[in-house]
Formats: sequence, C-alpha cells, structure tokens
Amino acid sequence: MKVISLFSGAMGLDLGFERAGFETAACVEIDAAAVATIKLNRPTLKVFDQSIAELTGGEILQGAGISTNDDPPLVIGGPPCQAFSVFGNRKGVEDRRGQLVFEFIRVINEIRPHAFVMENVRGLLSMPIVPKKNAIGKKVDRALTEPGSLINLIFEKFEQIGYRVDCYVVNAVNYGAPQIRERLIFIGNRHGLMAHFPGPMYSNRPTDNLPPFKTLGDAIGAGFSDPCPEVMNFSPRKLKYLSMIPEGGNWRSLPEEIQKESMGKSWYLKGGRSAYWRKLSFAFPSPTVVTMPNHAGTSMCHPKELRAITVGEAAAIQGFPTDWKFTGSATEKFRQVGNAVPCILGYFAGTVIANLMTRIKASEKPNETLPMHQVIHLRPHVRTRQFWKNGEALAGDHSYYDDDGDAIDEDQMELSFSPSS
Repeated sequence: MKVISLFSGAMGLDLGFERAGFETAACVEIDAAAVATIKLNRPTLKVFDQSIAELTGGEILQGAGISTNDDPPLVIGGPPCQAFSVFGNRKGVEDRRGQLVFEFIRVINEIRPHAFVMENVRGLLSMPIVPKKNAIGKKVDRALTEPGSLINLIFEKFEQIGYRVDCYVVNAVNYGAPQIRERLIFIGNRHGLMAHFPGPMYSNRPTDNLPPFKTLGDAIGAGFSDPCPEVMNFSPRKLKYLSMIPEGGNWRSLPEEIQKESMGKSWYLKGGRSAYWRKLSFAFPSPTVVTMPNHAGTSMCHPKELRAITVGEAAAIQGFPTDWKFTGSATEKFRQVGNAVPCILGYFAGTVIANLMTRIKASEKPNETLPMHQVIHLRPHVRTRQFWKNGEALAGDHSYYDDDGDAIDEDQMELSFSPSS
C-alpha cells in the first residue's frame, strides 16, 4: 500500500514502513540537506522540497501520481517537535514550527486516508496551548494555559474531521532499538477502530521474562564498520574533562572541585544533569541520539575513544541501513540523524497499520463504547543504569537491579497498558 510522507527528514519513519511492506509514494520536506539525502538514496521518488503550508492534499496526490479514483494512500509523518520538547523553549503553537501540526491535520482532511501515523516527542503531552510565561500581562483564558491543553486541542481537531486517534507513549528500546528514546505515536483512522500497538518485547527487568535490551555494543561495538566516520568533536577543553571520565560515567565521576570548575552554574542545578560530561557504555543501550552530541550537557562521548560518536555510529543506533547515505556538512548530517524516528519504531507502527487496514477491509464494526481518543502508556519511562548510589559515583556496568533481580530505583515504572488521559 502506498504512503505519503510528510516532514520526511532523512526517512527514518519511512524506512520502517517500507520494511513493513509499504511503498513510499511521495515525500514532503523543506530542509535542503534532508531533501538531498532523500534524492541521493531514492532518485526516482517524488519529493516536494517546500513547506507543507504551501501544498494542498490534491497537489501532493497529483505529484505522487495517485488518482482521486484510487484508494487513498496512508499518510505518515513527524511534525517538528522543537516547540514541544522539554529541552527547548517550549513556545508551542506560538512557535511557527509548532503550528505545523495543524497543517498535518489539514492535509489528513484533504487526502482522507483510511489511517495515518503521526510521531512526536513526549513533551507534547504536557504542552499548554499558551505557555503561562507568554500569558503574563495578557487577557488569556486560563484553560489555554493548562498543561495538556494542546494535545486535547489536537484530538479535538482530528475528531472534528472524523478520525479516532489512539496515542501510544512508547520507548524504542522496548522494541529492539539499542537506544532509550521516548516518543508519542498517534495512530488514527476514520472507521472508529482502536489500533493495537504491541507491548514491550525487550526488558532488563528479570520479572518481565523478556530478552534483554539491545546495547550500544550490539550496534557499534566489535566488528562495526563505520560507513560515515565524520564527527562533530568536543573542544580541547571538553576533551580534557572527558578524559577523566570512565566508560559509562558522567560528571559525578569527577572530584567535586573539578565538577564545579567544569560545569559552572550548572553544578548548582537540581536534576536533568546526567548527560553532563557523559561517556557512553557498550554494556547498556545508548541514551537518546541528539543533534549536537559534542555539547557538554548532552555529551555522547564514545566509550573507548576520546571523541564524540560519529555520524555513522549515530545512524546505526537509529537503525538506518549501512548503505544509507547522508548529505551536507557534519552538522547537517547529525541534525538529520538526531531528528529521525528510529527505523524500528517505524516498522512496528507499519505493522500496526497493516493489521488495522486488514480489519478495515473486513468491515469490522467499531466499539461504540470507546472514546474518540485515548493516551496509552506502554512502559515509556525506562532506566537501565545508575550513575550515583549511596554517595558514590557509579560507572561501567552498574544496573538499576540488584543481584536478586529486584528493582532498586523507586522511579522505575511498572509495565502499564491501561489508558490514561
């Protein structure tokens, strides 16, 4: 079945869908380097290298060679997430990029696919329509500043055009990716059926009785042949501090006086610092691949070599095929890789859609008691290791589980399949 890809980037989501048996019919992508990457790897694929706001659904179908008499293609894509990320300014829809989620909804309404998939960051769950800091001194309805009001508005917009939506909060590591990466996967359809995303298939928790998580060593360890060894390396100053960090350690591995010297004001902050002077470990899954791996606060230092990970290593962690080529500068390549959807999540989303389409073609009747939308958590919050315990910095192979397999971290979340709002 054919797929229209919006906000395609380097095609991580699309490659997963293709592995699940779908065919990408056309891509819409405005980033020049990403467009060049798509054309290099898929020279015959139709690519609209312009903003989605400038295109209608009819124009996309025509460019893809799909007649209005044909069965409508699926629509997939990940609208820009920077406006919703907890690591950004969180301006939401007051950021131009944040408004593009509504362009996605518009195209869905114009193409009228049987089903669609939309991916985004978990931070969207708590995003207000109007951030409170932007409402100061203005007459703004308090409801618009409530956390979660934006996702409720998105659900409402989909419902208005006749689509039921199941939003799954998932973590790529639970599905065989060698990376801890939480994401929202919205699966919608205009037939009122509930989509069924599979539960976790891997776990380091002994009581789950599942295969262990894939690790960084599985992805880029012994025998790895790097297809793109370009690197955005750390500055000499950063390398000086990272040279003092053991494999699997972070800023806590440094003496306190050097912590303060190297981190400045960040040392006095509370929480959110585990990536500071972080050196990766082959024994555990990679943390979320970022677009700037050479920053002190988002450090992705190679476990054995004193350098940041390469473009090829980051792409392997994301699940790109080894023959997939990226264009542009090292910075542009890392932006494409870091912004991509892990290919394995694209694959499983594709299998969910394939099953959904089978049920649609079989004229399955919807469950009228179900709400038109719901949020379902599939153990998205996963931690695999500790950096600090009982006043001691830990590194290397220290797990969150003791020798008896019991959870020793109170933040470790239980496996959850129940809907939540």
